[in-house]
Amino acid sequence: MDKRIELSQKLITKDPSTLNMVIGFDGFVDEIIHVVDKRMDSEHFTRVDTISQLADRIQKASGLSTNIELVSTYKKIGGNGPIMCNALAINKPAMSYIGALGFPTIDDVFSVMEDAVDLYSIATNGHTDALEFDDGKLLLGKMSTLNDVTYERLLEEVGLDKLIQLLSEANLFASVNWSMLPNMTDIYKKLLEHVLPQLPASSTPRYMFIDLADPEKREDDEVQRLLSMLKEFSKYYVVVLGLNKKEAYDVAGVLELFDKTSLENMQISLEDLNQALYEFLEIGAVVIHPVDRSCCVVDGVFYEELGPYIAKPKLSTGAGDNFNAGFMLGMLLGVTPDEALLCGMSTSGFYVRNARSPRFDELIVFMNDWANNTI
Repeated sequence: MDKRIELSQKLITKDPSTLNMVIGFDGFVDEIIHVVDKRMDSEHFTRVDTISQLADRIQKASGLSTNIELVSTYKKIGGNGPIMCNALAINKPAMSYIGALGFPTIDDVFSVMEDAVDLYSIATNGHTDALEFDDGKLLLGKMSTLNDVTYERLLEEVGLDKLIQLLSEANLFASVNWSMLPNMTDIYKKLLEHVLPQLPASSTPRYMFIDLADPEKREDDEVQRLLSMLKEFSKYYVVVLGLNKKEAYDVAGVLELFDKTSLENMQISLEDLNQALYEFLEIGAVVIHPVDRSCCVVDGVFYEELGPYIAKPKLSTGAGDNFNAGFMLGMLLGVTPDEALLCGMSTSGFYVRNARSPRFDELIVFMNDWANNTI
């Protein structure tokens, strides 16, 4: 029997609404934008299809000037945390989100989350202009307000006792978008010092998911300091580090796990890369999700699965966050790591085709359709 069909049958017996999750700490309003190539009239235009085409146009303007028209298609919740939260909240677990959702009042864009999520906003949200292309996306972020995401603001708006209660009850604590939160390492340090030692023992494993979100923009010593802290969280959690392909090579470079030329040319195999990161970090799992597949090392064992690639996605911004949501949902529901990879890729595969996250029943149907080549 096809592994995806077997997994879908297994998932029918699971109930994600029994889970409890806490996610943080970023928050953006994403404005999805198309770049105009040729405009026919006031309503019709052709798009610049690829990043390389845009790069060529910009290059030709060097030393001169040019005008590039941007068309805003719609606004949506953004930031790694809210998108991951939204993808999980659709299955109605007990869910709390702590982050930059607007301050002192929550931005209207995040109102779609209010019915399913307990929201704790501690700062004004950032704003992302998401330029989408067939071969990727350019995310232009305005995020000075994220400087206000601090441990002190966390205590002011949530409270120490409430924070301890939330983390005590949660099966999953996901902390994402480290690179855009300048004070996140300090928050981690103070959580380790003041909060996590107060959590009561749990009869079931607690998971902590961490996503760095493009660490290239931070100094190498900052990345190294953050990565050195992950092992400390293992006293309280099964720690899972999630990376896309570029981030995995960048982190391996910062840690000097391979020679620079091999990393820059991406000559290291995914398995060797994944295994090296896992062995160096000494945490519960490292998962890597390129565009066409995903892999992970859990308990020292490497797993890899091919994904349902689509050349022209309906929406790509947020696909990685949906993969993370699906992967962690699988891990929390007790499926095997390779099956969790399939959960992640089915979640992101549905998302890029439908511009929304799947309900649990839709996730199961998608797996069957994927197995039958009907997606």
